[in-house]
Amino acid sequence: MERTSSVVNINVLFFAKSRELAKTSRAEITVDPVVKAGNLLIQLIDCFNLRAISDNLIIAHNENYIENLEAEIYLCKGDEIAVIPPISGG
Repeated sequence: MERTSSVVNINVLFFAKSRELAKTSRAEITVDPVVKAGNLLIQLIDCFNLRAISDNLIIAHNENYIENLEAEIYLCKGDEIAVIPPISGG
């Protein structure tokens, strides 16, 4: 696929503990337009200091949960990735 050499800017949204660790509720990052979900998650963990909660994070692409970390995600400029930490309390 010839698009793989270009990059896109996407928005990353952080919630609860991930927002606290990232020290922001929103960020823009540049990524490859096609990426495995697991690789994107690792990139987010490393870039935004999320190692403390890395074992339990969930990500969503444009409000759709990504359950298979081996799945390829096709990203376009302005897409949103939500970083959802484990729910505390119960």
